Amino acid sequence: MAEQAGTPAAAIMTDRFAVSARIMAETLGLPGYPFALIPHPTSSDGEVELRAKAQAAVEQCVKILTRR
Repeated sequence: MAEQAGTPAAAIMTDRFAVSARIMAETLGLPGYPFALIPHPTSSDGEVELRAKAQAAVEQCVKILTRR
């Protein structure tokens, strides 16, 4: 993970893969690793839906990257 190398980072995951992401983070020794969560799917979304999901992801990432 980037944080282990000293680089702040934020991951973005669709809700369909949230459980897998949590398990992977725990497996990598980072239980409770925060990530931005957006609704699944994205592949069939139009521009309006993608922009809304991107905005939600940005807002969550800002919180993740500025907490401490």
